[in-house]
Amino acid sequence: MSVGGQGVVRMTLEPGWRWSEHRGPALGTDTCTMTHCAYLVSGTMHCRMDDGTEREIGAGQVVFVPPGHDAWVVGEETAVLIDWCAANS
Repeated sequence: MSVGGQGVVRMTLEPGWRWSEHRGPALGTDTCTMTHCAYLVSGTMHCRMDDGTEREIGAGQVVFVPPGHDAWVVGEETAVLIDWCAANS
């Protein structure tokens, strides 16, 4: 989808989803190399940066996540994100 010429994607991530397990092997990297500017519509995500810092992101939050991270769904609720950076990377 595009808004004002900028790409926007909706990501739906099921409980148990983890970037390093479900995307990393296919891409051949240990951590995600994309930048994310996202609004978390529902669910909870956890993010660990390459430098070891971690944070949890909950529904209703807007987040900026630079390249070099692993992320996963926390709990049993599907995580839904609207991301306007990843679509343009």
